[in-house]
Amino acid sequence: MRLTTDKLADILREHNYKVTPQRRVVVDVLVHSNEHMTPSTIYEKARQKHPRVGLVTVYRTLDILSGLGLICELHTLDNNHSYLMRETDKPHHHLICSECGKVIDFTDCGLGALEKRLSLETGFEIEEHLLEFHGLCCHCQTITAKREKNEKTAT
Repeated sequence: MRLTTDKLADILREHNYKVTPQRRVVVDVLVHSNEHMTPSTIYEKARQKHPRVGLVTVYRTLDILSGLGLICELHTLDNNHSYLMRETDKPHHHLICSECGKVIDFTDCGLGALEKRLSLETGFEIEEHLLEFHGLCCHCQTITAKREKNEKTAT
């Protein structure tokens, strides 16, 4: 289930955070996007809706939402970050292309049984898990294969 802008604003208030018009616009940008966005992309989209949104507001809002577990924060190998609204009723995982940075989301990871077993064996209360696979997307595989073929024929 996906949260609405109003519900997220209520959650922020419940945790004693102010919901300024600028912060609300940042939340709204996240709620209405289905793709991972960098802070600068979020900033640009938010400024289109409210010109007084600052980049600091974007970063602070992302930190708050991430800390509350309301957004998914993705760390890529080149140390960039991107964000996406988290579905509240299911885990959210990623396939990440190490060449172009493309992200493919998936939800069915089949780790439920492993979580239960680990919990029973260790007494550890698992709250969530994160699963990321890094590799090459189909497009980058094709480009890499063509490049390697051209290099072989050139020598």
